[in-house]
Amino acid sequence: MLMACADEKGPAELGMQAAEQAVNATKAEATKFVPDQMAALNATLASAKDKMAQKEYKAALAEAQAIPGQAKVVLAAAMAKKDELTKKWTDLSQKVPQMVDAIQAKVDALSQLKPKKLPKDITVEKLAEAKTALDALKADFAKAQETFKAGNMADAIAATTAIQEKATKAMEALGIAPPPEVPAAPAAPAAPAAPPAAPVAPPAAKQKS
Repeated sequence: MLMACADEKGPAELGMQAAEQAVNATKAEATKFVPDQMAALNATLASAKDKMAQKEYKAALAEAQAIPGQAKVVLAAAMAKKDELTKKWTDLSQKVPQMVDAIQAKVDALSQLKPKKLPKDITVEKLAEAKTALDALKADFAKAQETFKAGNMADAIAATTAIQEKATKAMEALGIAPPPEVPAAPAAPAAPAAPPAAPVAPPAAKQKS
């Protein structure tokens, strides 16, 4: 019995080392982008460690051997989420400055007019509100950019989405048309299908002698 345990302990320890390395290599990205999946992976590793502590080496090895594969799946999910968030941020970080610039241009133009020359739907009070909103939009977007630089992509996107909504309302209040949507890049054309194989010629008929 002791010999059997000794024979099982060595492979189990090696399996645990590989499992821990896989989890550690996954942790940085997965904790940020797929925290629930990372928590499940940590729980599996903890379970394997618990079995090792109880000298259930065979069960610990079986659990540990599955972890590197699970870690690869979790890391792939994390990188996919990171890519998705990066694309969202790129889109927002292009649109919001355009909206702010449009509001700024409108506010500057209206500020040049005397109160009596303002459009009927723009009062002096509404123009003052627009100026205040514009300053807030600039400050909030600067904070969102700092949040993104700090690596908190999800928080930065949530903040910038809220900024976009406020900018949309400010544009509507000033009678500014929304910026045109930038069309998505066309998908790469599919590879042409392989040409059909040439038909095989039937064997020549034997001539009768």
